[in-house]
Amino acid sequence: MKIQVKEVQNKKDLDAFVKFPMNLYKNNPYYVPPIINDEKQSMSKEHNPVFKDAEAKFFLAYQADKIVGRIAAIINWKEVKEQGKSKMRFGWFDTIDDIEVTKALLAEVEKIGRENKLEYIEGPVGFSNLDKAGLLTMGFDKLATMVGLYNESYYADHYEQLGFETANEWVEYALPAPQVLPEKVIKFNKIIQERYKLSELKFTKTKELLPYVDEMFDLLDKTYSSLDTYVPIADYQIKHYKEKYIPFINPDFVNIIVDENNKMVAFAITMPSYSKALQKANGKLFPFGWWHLLQANKKNDSAAFYLIGIDPKYQGKGVTALIFKAMYETFKRNEIKYLETNPELVENESIQVLWKAYDPVNHKRRKTFRRAL
Repeated sequence: MKIQVKEVQNKKDLDAFVKFPMNLYKNNPYYVPPIINDEKQSMSKEHNPVFKDAEAKFFLAYQADKIVGRIAAIINWKEVKEQGKSKMRFGWFDTIDDIEVTKALLAEVEKIGRENKLEYIEGPVGFSNLDKAGLLTMGFDKLATMVGLYNESYYADHYEQLGFETANEWVEYALPAPQVLPEKVIKFNKIIQERYKLSELKFTKTKELLPYVDEMFDLLDKTYSSLDTYVPIADYQIKHYKEKYIPFINPDFVNIIVDENNKMVAFAITMPSYSKALQKANGKLFPFGWWHLLQANKKNDSAAFYLIGIDPKYQGKGVTALIFKAMYETFKRNEIKYLETNPELVENESIQVLWKAYDPVNHKRRKTFRRAL
């Protein structure tokens, strides 16, 4: 059956673009839908400042007037011009199990890449590092998190059949929240604190946290700048994410370690798991979606890691033990029993060392795929 690919041109098209995976995975118990209005705003030049450095086009694939796939074609010019990566990005990729649909969608992205004289295509990724990335390749029977993409196994099969190669790979872990810290861990923490004159900051109100947000993003740059996938975060993006997300973060789930000059050396942001609440909300905050999210924030036995940063100067010096002890105390106060990490590049051992002593189970993997243009 003939496949037609059309560019998103209006609000009706954009609505269909955002809702397509919600229809595709309607009966899938592991898919977690986003908030529809948040998705639309992320694709809007008016609301998302990333478009100062990036451009994007969005496409829908049709068979007999029925939507069967979607894709976003993205160029991050900051990445291309400042980092010298001649990359054509693609993201927001979803399709039925028909390789011809995948082929038709990717052809639109590749066309734009060639027109801009770029060297290769890679995805699924977002506009920047702060967006979801990586096709799920293991863990199809595990509940998705709000920071990870969900897809069926045939997506990766399509890419491999079309000659794509693995670009980057991430791992995710599930682990029980430790209920007791061993005495030797407590002693080791004390030694590290005294050796490097470090201390933990605690927060009860968002306004107490706000003065540290810029420093968190600066530490993110230091932590991840050596990784192949990293694109520096612009000041206007920091401002945007600060305004959009920080008011919704529970300050008790933010752990910061500082030196004797009150300079941040490590931080971790975790959140109560919103996966089940987002499933109940089904893409809408009103009339009852906000209530489900509020309840998940107040009473929850599961938590998900969101962002972690450790100054490279302190990596390998035991500071990971301090940040984990701080998180342990947070989880204990909030009666958290189950933890899930965010996607971590397989080579990012400085972060993965956080969980090694706590019986982590690698329950999900994901990849981005690339092909020369």
